[in-house]
Amino acid sequence: MSPHTVLPAEPGTTGTTETSADRSAEGGDPADTVAAAAPAATARTAPGGPPPGTTAAPASPAAAPPALPGLPQALTGRARTLAGAVRRRCAALAAIESPSGDAPRLDALAEELAAGYRVTGARVRREPGPAGDHLLAEWPGQDESLPHLLVVGHHDTVWPAGTLADWPVEERDGRLTGPGVLDMKAGLAVLEGALALLADLGQRPHRTVRLVVVSDEEVGSPDGRRLVERQLPGAAAVLGLEPPHPDGRLKTARRGSTRVLLSVTGREAHAGNAAEEGVSAVDELVDQLVDVRGLARGPGTELNTGRITGGTRANVVAGRAEAELGLRFDSTEAQRRTLDTLAHLTAHRPGAEVRAEVLSSRPAWPERAVNPLLRHVRSLAAALGQQVDGAPAGGAGDTNLAGARGLPTLDGLGPVGGGPHARHEHVLVEQLPQRIALLAALLAVPLPRLRKP
Repeated sequence: MSPHTVLPAEPGTTGTTETSADRSAEGGDPADTVAAAAPAATARTAPGGPPPGTTAAPASPAAAPPALPGLPQALTGRARTLAGAVRRRCAALAAIESPSGDAPRLDALAEELAAGYRVTGARVRREPGPAGDHLLAEWPGQDESLPHLLVVGHHDTVWPAGTLADWPVEERDGRLTGPGVLDMKAGLAVLEGALALLADLGQRPHRTVRLVVVSDEEVGSPDGRRLVERQLPGAAAVLGLEPPHPDGRLKTARRGSTRVLLSVTGREAHAGNAAEEGVSAVDELVDQLVDVRGLARGPGTELNTGRITGGTRANVVAGRAEAELGLRFDSTEAQRRTLDTLAHLTAHRPGAEVRAEVLSSRPAWPERAVNPLLRHVRSLAAALGQQVDGAPAGGAGDTNLAGARGLPTLDGLGPVGGGPHARHEHVLVEQLPQRIALLAALLAVPLPRLRKP
């Protein structure tokens, strides 16, 4: 086994050719697409049949018609065999620390990810970024004339370098824990595993799959956003590898988010001998933050003051101060209204200057009354013996960029776990096979019609 992949493709295997059923399934009912994929997907099962001791969970008759005799067994059985390797791959990725802004560490992880994806058949290139390289990968599909399927992820984490010294990656009581394990080294590993699974079965994705892995998602994707947006035109659907809700539900909508730097300039002076000659930037910032706090009382807006700095010494009137604000919005209107207010802040003190700078921003991705993509994933999950549902999420991510444009979008396809951004961050190891199989099915089975013609 290559050190860069969870499972190499067998020598001499090739993807199956598209059948007429594949083409007719484009634009059909979700349950029909599963059935239509069966002839191609069952052309070759795992070598020697399903691994000993593994059986597929019974599928719902409504979601998995009789025309699907072999696909669920092949995917679920092979996913169980792969789960241990995917867990080890996740642990290995988490052992490469990659905090946002640390370009050398992020670049080292990007190269490791690129090597693994190449082994599964991807064309990969690194895209330079000011705070670390991004990654672009593409897997050819059975029918490359179809619109591509876009997958988005990130390889930066919120954890500073050195965190592994007192919090190593380890498995305890069925939980793989460590900095960045859930958010989102596990999602990156599961995608690699899903594509390795298809390659091992002699399969290719039904359509071209493009992957964007950005290096700055945890700080709002100020540079990575352009890469994601560049891949949106023509995409049939967009999938996110972020962790799901703690109960495993996928994410069907996200609030908008904006990071704002609130800067105040005052005038320094001796705090004892000439305090009246100074203008305290710290005092002005405190008053501004009290005013800004009122924004969170508006409908659809939440505010978190995440960082405050200012001044130099206790006996010097502070000449500069700043605060980094994290804002979340239920709607585009709430976002517009709040940012307009921040842009027109005025100083309380003569001689002070106040400035609000948007560091990064993501639009709100609203919930859709009808969600054909979620219905399709539910159908695939039922055929695999799983139950999957969806719900809106409070946090924002790069899938906001697609969902806000009305593209069929789902996030939370990473493994189930809990504690992102917290010291109890973990992945539930026993649920890895389900996510590997579901993601593999989602890549291999034709999509139904997701938008009106």
